[in-house]
Amino acid sequence: MSELIDRLAELTGQRDRDQLDVTLVGALRDILGPMSVAIHRSVGEAGQERWLTRARLAQGEVTPRADPVWVDMESLPVLADHPARLSVMRSERVLQVCGPTHLTVFPVTTEREVVGVLEVETAGGLSVQQQRMVSSILRIFRNFEGLLDYSERDSLTGLLNRKTFDESFMKAAVEPVPTVADDVEGRRAEGAMCSHWIGVIDIDHFKRVNDTWGHLIGDEVLLLLSRLMRSSVRLRDRLYRFGGEEFVVLMQCNGQEAAALAFERLRSNVERYPFPQVERITVSVGFTEVMSGDTPGGAFERADKAVYYAKAHGRNQVQCHATLVARGELEETEKVGNVELF
Repeated sequence: MSELIDRLAELTGQRDRDQLDVTLVGALRDILGPMSVAIHRSVGEAGQERWLTRARLAQGEVTPRADPVWVDMESLPVLADHPARLSVMRSERVLQVCGPTHLTVFPVTTEREVVGVLEVETAGGLSVQQQRMVSSILRIFRNFEGLLDYSERDSLTGLLNRKTFDESFMKAAVEPVPTVADDVEGRRAEGAMCSHWIGVIDIDHFKRVNDTWGHLIGDEVLLLLSRLMRSSVRLRDRLYRFGGEEFVVLMQCNGQEAAALAFERLRSNVERYPFPQVERITVSVGFTEVMSGDTPGGAFERADKAVYYAKAHGRNQVQCHATLVARGELEETEKVGNVELF
């Protein structure tokens, strides 16, 4: 019992969302002593969902294995490739699969939906008491994730909020450049020569939307736009709402051309989308590369200057800060320590 309490304390003391699944898998491996335990989450748009392995730990392993966040979505298995997982997702009930070994599959849920499964592989199957214990731990896990969502996500759009940006930025700034390599299940991961990029997205004439149709329609536009942006970026990209009509994307791309294409795809998707009543919304986008030694404020300022230029020169366009500087449209920012000079 004391070990269980210690593990729950470790789990609920975790503030790094990326480590939550790892901590849960490690706790269940130590408590149950199974052959293996793994968490798989459903990712992707409706009708195109795939299985992402968030953490897998077997007996004798010290470090959990997982699919890298930059894995090519097309290389991940579709939901139908694992019928037992899919059955648990749909029924929201625990399932035991007997074979050479026993696999017990549990639904992993949020307050609103089933988001994945937990698989526990054992030689003889889990007892009813053990199943109840795992289900109880998963309820605690769900409640704790809900608390993190409440503090880290925008209440209207569900996107990450501004206060989480600095931490994500600093992690990206020190993250080693990924190389092409085999992942946990032998798939090929993309990412050679990648760098991080920040894009600032601002809705054009959003005040006119609120003034003409009211704030309820304005909120609906923000909600629909956030969903559209999520479908326009990749799994590894992070979306933030900074407040009002301003959004930020932190993404990984193979150079400026690839980043420009990604932001242009987002801009184009917004322009073509038929928003109810408002019908047409456009966005202006400014982006910049995250440099060595960058600060969150410094990188954001560069992207913000580029989006300001876009809005002042016709709106509904994508502008790169480095390109604008090279053309003489903007002045380069010189950074001395933590002070930016012009």
